[in-house]
Amino acid sequence: MPLEALMQVKVRTATLLSQSVADAPAAVVVLTAKDIEAYGWRTLADALASLPGLYTSYDRTYSYLGGRGFQRPGDYNSRFLLLIDGMRVNDTVYDQAPIGDDFPLDMDLVERIEYVPGPGSAVYGSNALFGVINVVTKKGSDINGTQVAGSVGSFGEKRARASYGWHGDSGADLVLSATGYDRSGQDLYYPEFDTPDQNNGVAHGLDYDRAQYLFAKFAYQGFKISAGYGSRTKGVPTAPYQAIFNTPQSTSDAHSFIDAKYRHAVTNGLEIASEVYWERYDYQSVGLYGQPPVGNVDGDKAIWYGADVHATVSSVPRNKFVVGISALRDAARDQYNYNADPYQLILDDRRSSNSVGLYAEDEIQLPWHFTLNAGVRIDHDSNAGTNVSPRLALNYKPTDVDTFKLLYGRAYRAPNAYELYYTIPVPGGQLGNSLLKPERIATTEFIYERAFGENAHATVSLFHYDVRDLITETPDPSGVFIFENVNHATANGVELAYEQDVASIARIRASYSWQLARDSATGGVLQNSPRHLGKLNVTVPLLHNAARVGAELRCESARLAEAGSAAGYCLGNVTIGSERLIPHADVSFSVYNVTDKRYADPAGPNFTQNVIPQQSRTFLFKLVYGF
Repeated sequence: MPLEALMQVKVRTATLLSQSVADAPAAVVVLTAKDIEAYGWRTLADALASLPGLYTSYDRTYSYLGGRGFQRPGDYNSRFLLLIDGMRVNDTVYDQAPIGDDFPLDMDLVERIEYVPGPGSAVYGSNALFGVINVVTKKGSDINGTQVAGSVGSFGEKRARASYGWHGDSGADLVLSATGYDRSGQDLYYPEFDTPDQNNGVAHGLDYDRAQYLFAKFAYQGFKISAGYGSRTKGVPTAPYQAIFNTPQSTSDAHSFIDAKYRHAVTNGLEIASEVYWERYDYQSVGLYGQPPVGNVDGDKAIWYGADVHATVSSVPRNKFVVGISALRDAARDQYNYNADPYQLILDDRRSSNSVGLYAEDEIQLPWHFTLNAGVRIDHDSNAGTNVSPRLALNYKPTDVDTFKLLYGRAYRAPNAYELYYTIPVPGGQLGNSLLKPERIATTEFIYERAFGENAHATVSLFHYDVRDLITETPDPSGVFIFENVNHATANGVELAYEQDVASIARIRASYSWQLARDSATGGVLQNSPRHLGKLNVTVPLLHNAARVGAELRCESARLAEAGSAAGYCLGNVTIGSERLIPHADVSFSVYNVTDKRYADPAGPNFTQNVIPQQSRTFLFKLVYGF
């Protein structure tokens, strides 16, 4: 897609109003299916790590997302809101946004990824403190028939997919897809466990990863229904939570959803959109603990469903606004823990909750090339009480190529069921805290965007935020952990981004971020908070467009850990692909971590390790064939 056309892509993620990327009240970034293909991104985390201001961490079980200098070790992805086709994906027990292989969708089915940085609670309610990520799925017309895909790679990686896409009259559209994935992994060495009785620190056969994904979507005129299922089992080689090292330990995640939408234009100036959805998330962790070893099972069952109705009115001169109401029922927020043999029930906590939100957003065209976007949402949660989330954005476009944006917004995150109720009162265990208050953030941001002709675009973002009542896991005098509202944080930063098409064939995308996030009470720099981030993505054609090369470079400065720090690093990946080598097929070969860089991410407080070594150099061969 030419860069000029990409900047005019219509998105609804920022405000629910249909706006171009350039006009949205945020520094919106869109990644396309061609980007995913060109750079060989296998997970959502891979794609997000290429964006300005974002960085990821991996503890050999889950991937975590940080933004603008904030991602504390041990935290879940609860401060970003993740959507699939506009449907909330964060579960209702941990508020986790799955971005690794636990994301319940094959990346080959992604049409584009829309990232809206900054607070989003004025539209979506809880969790959107640092940004909203909307994954838009492909249509049947994008697949156009039967398509099969297979890939093989290092450490026994294998993936197979079969998809079918059809497009008919009156907007009728169908997608069906199934994927299977398996990776045996590698033996990993951890010096913290280097004793003869712990296999000299080598975790053997515990890095495996297996997943299955199913997806179906049907659309007709203004109606759309989709359903998906993702199941993933990951071996745990790191022995967290004082598990016995080099013994079988695994986590399993299963996410199911059904989402139905209907959009109807009542008149030329009035459109009604409605949605109903149902979701379920099941988690289970199995491991050996203590002496003598006892098998322990920990898990949860989350079931939630909801509805949203909003009206978009464009008949009022110089105004375009949306008003709506959403309701959510957390039917099950159940958590359990037990020893298997002999059986001993330790935790059986069953909860439910309700929330409702009213919201309104108005886009007002003002004189002298100004546009004001004003929005507010009022949420009432049966646990978190009432929360008000306003947002203001003033856009000024003095010329066709220059745009200035001044933004202010507030957002909140309600405490989740794990923080509120999970209780295992033994040393190293945890106590629930039903008195927790919501976390709140206030963000101010200035954005300048400039187009250099049709083929280049630059963005400068300056931001400041204050977070108060941070929910933090702290030990009490008895040695048991408890979540409390004890921290405040503040940050300042700048993000620079540049994108250019070269001869309408090659594309360069580069960004640099400087961010300084501190604990407001002590003035100390936050853990897992890199001061500098640098990104470079380049795609170029080869052999008269017979092949393509996608190369990316990600650089990250040092980050503090629980003790010591994780050193900075630069990581390079290269993907070479061709659509002409085999008729009706796309063939690609990827090398990840080209220079075999040794680097590590900070570990959470429940790990013996201070840092977790990351993946060495790997290879992947992939074939996609269409009938």
